[in-house]
Amino acid sequence: MNPPQPPSPRPHLPADAVDTAAPAAAPGHTALAELAEEARAEVTLLRHPGFRRFWLSRLSSTAAGQMLMVALGWQMYDLTASAWDLGLVGLAQFVPALLLALPAGHVVDRHPRQRVLAGVLLAQVLVATLLSVATAQGALGRGGVLALSMVLGAARAFQMPASQALLPLLVELAVLPRALALSSVALQGAIIAGPALGGALYAAGSWLDASHTSAGTAAAGAAAVYAMSALGFAISLWAVWGLRPRPAQQHKEPASLATLSAGLGFVWRQKVVLGAVSLDLFAVLLGGATALLPIFARDILATGPQGLGLLRAAPAAGALAMSLWLARRPIERHTGAWLLGSVAVFGLTMVAFGLSRWFWLSLAALAVSGAADMVSVVIRQTLVQLETPDAMRGRVSAVNGLFIGASNQLGEFESGATAALLGPVGSVVSGGIGTLLVVLTWIRLFPALSRRDRLVTPDSRHPPTSQQ
Repeated sequence: MNPPQPPSPRPHLPADAVDTAAPAAAPGHTALAELAEEARAEVTLLRHPGFRRFWLSRLSSTAAGQMLMVALGWQMYDLTASAWDLGLVGLAQFVPALLLALPAGHVVDRHPRQRVLAGVLLAQVLVATLLSVATAQGALGRGGVLALSMVLGAARAFQMPASQALLPLLVELAVLPRALALSSVALQGAIIAGPALGGALYAAGSWLDASHTSAGTAAAGAAAVYAMSALGFAISLWAVWGLRPRPAQQHKEPASLATLSAGLGFVWRQKVVLGAVSLDLFAVLLGGATALLPIFARDILATGPQGLGLLRAAPAAGALAMSLWLARRPIERHTGAWLLGSVAVFGLTMVAFGLSRWFWLSLAALAVSGAADMVSVVIRQTLVQLETPDAMRGRVSAVNGLFIGASNQLGEFESGATAALLGPVGSVVSGGIGTLLVVLTWIRLFPALSRRDRLVTPDSRHPPTSQQ
């Protein structure tokens, strides 16, 4: 066979055609062409009016929620100085989310997802406004914080499945992984800005209250944070109300045990999805330290509300950097190894945070934990969305939201309870070690997940037909 002859120069050829036979400089041109193509794809998404509104809504509502949680946690610790009560704030949000998770998925699959999300955001506007007014008047105590936390938990039971099921109606499935990564940029940017702004507003209470007493400072600062949160939820509501998603394939069956539990059954049958969402559940349930940050800020690292805001923002800073990287370089191969490895890194950083006595080292550990968690989040969310039929997305997203809520809110209660027994350091360090043990266990329990190579497969582009 004659040896291949190098082709004549053809500047109009695609980069991948030139790359195999061009001179040494061609690979660099190919890389530049790939970067340009990725940049064009991101710009195209951000120019899409529906995705842009969704992006703004997520940015605003997440920032508002983060500010609100900073104020709730610090105010509860001001009121009671109890790690147990900090844990109860998380439990108060988890219980209604648990009870409403399956009905919420059913509602999302039967009704326009945009309207469900708008209703949830309106409820949070009202709760944040009530918190601001009650705090300013000195009428908010321990019981009020817990009661309104339950209302927030009920609202968020509907918010997550509605939001997750809405995005695939705004973009094509082929670009969904990139859209999820760009959406995560908004999410993590808000988680950075929200706590930092909330902590700064809370700390500025002494300038907003003429009495300059401890109680007055706390009340003025918290009321300002709650008012800003109400504004953020209102902006998010405006953005969602203007969305024009494609019509969704909706299931028409009336509510029954079978239809309500269809999402659970689907996740149970899809072992890769089950492994991914349950891995996140147990890893964050054990390894999360969010509820204890007020204790670390005040008693261990000797900082105030501003330091607390920075501690809460640090994981999001790492996650934002990682989400920007993943938007440019989506994970395509060795998916299982990336997922399990990122959760293991998360556990190690929690051990480092628990042992740290230096504020900046603690910030660095939390930032790395956020970067590792973002890898897990993007993989998990992509698997859930691509492998779920459209008519099932609300109920499957509700199950996913239930797992996430359990890992976050129930994890906050677990952190508070174990901190009451072992102290805050013992709680965080033992949780990080527990996360590492979970990773080792999941490698054996879910071999299909650990061996998963490609994130997007031909089968995932055509999900199995649901059993409704």
